[in-house]
Amino acid sequence: MISNRVLLFQLSLLFLPCFFKFVSPFSHKTPRLTPFNKQAFMISRNPDKVSSAPTISKDFKTHFYTQTLDHFNYGSESYETFEQKYVVNSRYWGGADSGYPIFAYLGAEAPLDDDLGFIGFLTDNAPYFHPLLVYIEHRYYGDSRPFGSLKEVIRNETRRGYFNSAQALADYAQVLLHVKKQFSAHVSPIIVVGGSYGGMLASWFRLKYPHIALGALASSAPILYFDNITPQNGYYSIVTEDFKEASKTCYQAIRKSWSEIDEVASKPNGLSILSRRFNTCSKLKSSGELKDYLETIYTAAAQYNRPPNYPVTTVCGGIDGAPKGTDTLGRIYAGIVSYTGEMQCFDMNEFNVPDDTSAGWQWQTCSEMVMPIGRGEKDTMFQAAPFDLHQFIKECTNYYGVPPRPHWITTYYGGHDIKLSLNRFGSNIMFSNGLRDPYSSAGVLEDLSESVLAITTSNGSHCLDIYPSTDTDPDWLIMQRNIEVDIIQGWIQNYHKDRLSRF
Repeated sequence: MISNRVLLFQLSLLFLPCFFKFVSPFSHKTPRLTPFNKQAFMISRNPDKVSSAPTISKDFKTHFYTQTLDHFNYGSESYETFEQKYVVNSRYWGGADSGYPIFAYLGAEAPLDDDLGFIGFLTDNAPYFHPLLVYIEHRYYGDSRPFGSLKEVIRNETRRGYFNSAQALADYAQVLLHVKKQFSAHVSPIIVVGGSYGGMLASWFRLKYPHIALGALASSAPILYFDNITPQNGYYSIVTEDFKEASKTCYQAIRKSWSEIDEVASKPNGLSILSRRFNTCSKLKSSGELKDYLETIYTAAAQYNRPPNYPVTTVCGGIDGAPKGTDTLGRIYAGIVSYTGEMQCFDMNEFNVPDDTSAGWQWQTCSEMVMPIGRGEKDTMFQAAPFDLHQFIKECTNYYGVPPRPHWITTYYGGHDIKLSLNRFGSNIMFSNGLRDPYSSAGVLEDLSESVLAITTSNGSHCLDIYPSTDTDPDWLIMQRNIEVDIIQGWIQNYHKDRLSRF
């Protein structure tokens, strides 16, 4: 049993995906598991979403493909299969005869149903491109589980071994070839789209399967947060800058609050005092419990600091708007209330709901998705929590019985010297990032070649460009999406030009 708080900040820290789903107002449901926890497991829950799931159009038809369990071996178990879920929307399909494209969303670390209503880029642009829309669920998540309960699978040393990104990419390849055959769409180019981890998968799919995908839109994909390519504190530095930009007094209050929380906690009945000050639903067990809760709010607000409400501004509005004379902890509490609204009490376990999804990402981050995210002393507005690879390996090995592979992602997909390596090797990949997003610190922020492109906006947040468009979208967001559409249109035109030139 892992009890060390090292993993609180170190195990694939803060991998907050694109889309969150409310369960109760502002219930991010981050599993603070034993032994793993924190924002790493804020799976498919967006604080900007309403409590009810979005209505899914009847145009979305669910299918299941009999998928190969192991694409890379030839043992008896390799020939086992499972049913992989995918969804097709053919409403806008212009038909195969004219080679209209296929837009494919590559599912990430969440059930596919959680994402369908939040992926706006495909349907918003469908009337223009007349594509066939395909959405594929990632293996081991949602309804695409080879062996039933994921929690049971994770405890099985053999079965969890088939749970990795390379197998997932091969799954997507199989499904997409199947769809092309089913729709006789042999000359239809495929554009893959993904966000966050799914964005990494989209870019890697284009690199590994260029004969299947013509191009990829990788939204908010932190492909450089591996193997120390990006400084440890990149993520937290941008969270800090987001708050400092919103209000220096707010930033200063947050930075000051951590030591004050510890100081109160050290007093007789200090935890009871803190529990009353922050109106917690049950007595705090430690000051760390409260600090974890606050950190989750701040990082989620920064990562999804999107228009029109801008959560960071909301938090800081509460902190700065507290009555004159309010002490630091009172101001911090006011910031929480401003962000969540009035609550009968605040549940410190609100972000601590373990489920199959979090168990899955927990395994992925302790096997190949080793993202060394940490922070030093006084280099962000948070207390120090450096990433210690040796401790990380020890904790993961103790829990799973196998060590993580911290260098495997860069070995298999690349990352070091990415501009040099992809300048001639890669093509037709767009890396889109909003610079308010803490994960943009590990994103591709400059063009790597004439067709491996970086599309950035100074005000954008995590995956914002692939969210559904709204009437209140600012001009800079509309422009970003238009650029992406123009680039995809160019890829498709060049593809058909090359195809027809052969005859």
